[in-house]
Amino acid sequence: MSEFLLELQRNGAYLKVTAVDPVSGEEVSTLGPATDPEAVKRLAVQKLKNRLEALKPQPLNRGRGGIIC
Repeated sequence: MSEFLLELQRNGAYLKVTAVDPVSGEEVSTLGPATDPEAVKRLAVQKLKNRLEALKPQPLNRGRGGIIC
């Protein structure tokens, strides 16, 4: 999870950054001001990291819980 592909598209005063995880193919897009492209890139990468974390399978709860009759 250390490498991502970034695509930057400028449209007037706005910059669209698409971040793609090459392993899973998951992608996210972020819009921001074209005057601060580094901030928009950081936001896109963080958004992708959050998405990948949310997609991880949750561990089964094997605690001491149960039904007592």
